[in-house]
Amino acid sequence: MFKAQPAPAGAEQGAVRSKDGTSIAYEKNGNGPVVVLVSSALADREATRRLARLLADRYTVINYDRRGRGSSGDTQPYAPQREVEDIEALIDQEADTVFLFGSSSGAALALEAASRLNGRVRALFLYEPPFIVDASRPPITVDLRRRISELIALNRPNEAVKLFFVEAVGIPSFGVTITRLAMPGWSKMVGMANTTSYDLALLEGTQNGTPLPKNRWAANMRTVVMVGSRSEPFFHTGARALTEALPHCEYKTLQGGSHGSVVLGPEPIAAAMAQFFAAQAR
Repeated sequence: MFKAQPAPAGAEQGAVRSKDGTSIAYEKNGNGPVVVLVSSALADREATRRLARLLADRYTVINYDRRGRGSSGDTQPYAPQREVEDIEALIDQEADTVFLFGSSSGAALALEAASRLNGRVRALFLYEPPFIVDASRPPITVDLRRRISELIALNRPNEAVKLFFVEAVGIPSFGVTITRLAMPGWSKMVGMANTTSYDLALLEGTQNGTPLPKNRWAANMRTVVMVGSRSEPFFHTGARALTEALPHCEYKTLQGGSHGSVVLGPEPIAAAMAQFFAAQAR
């Protein structure tokens, strides 16, 4: 497991014990109502640190390592419910209820947690859940998770990450090769390669190129689903489909935004989150 870098100055580090005994590492910034940040695939809390800092003047921000990443444990066998229990343990540590944010596959996890945690989530802000609900991009093959797990079992994590990028993210093979050579964080992602199968498990049933499953989520809280204007069309169609599946869900476009905006340019996302959560806190 690749260890997370030390927390930034002023952040309080801690860990909670999840229901199955797994240690879940987190850092806490700021003061005010609690916001929990859920990261995307192949990322730990470092990816959401800029976002956390931007929110910390108005909120207490819990930025954590999902299981199998950074300084968190990785008890087997994996199941999506375990990640929901991780979020529940963080909530139990900090507050009765929280605001919840998730990005990409982390948005799917945040949505799942909000549905299962019986009123513990006050409001939900999702950025680009990768739902594939039509022909705007090819669906994810049903055996991708198995093939990634086989590569991990054969101790071929580099190949597992490449396969995930090509088939799940949709980057051409030559593009992944360039990324591997140019990106200093490649070795870190390889250290989290096994967790790509976790993200695919969370997204099962939502990337088939068919309508979202009816009655899958019981998320009755106010929800925003935001998509960058420069992001691929399938993110937009998936987000609009989610607004039809949830009773109180609003679709928003981030002008000039892309799938990487949470990491590369989180300022407008933080501003939209702060405004939305403040309105729900009244």
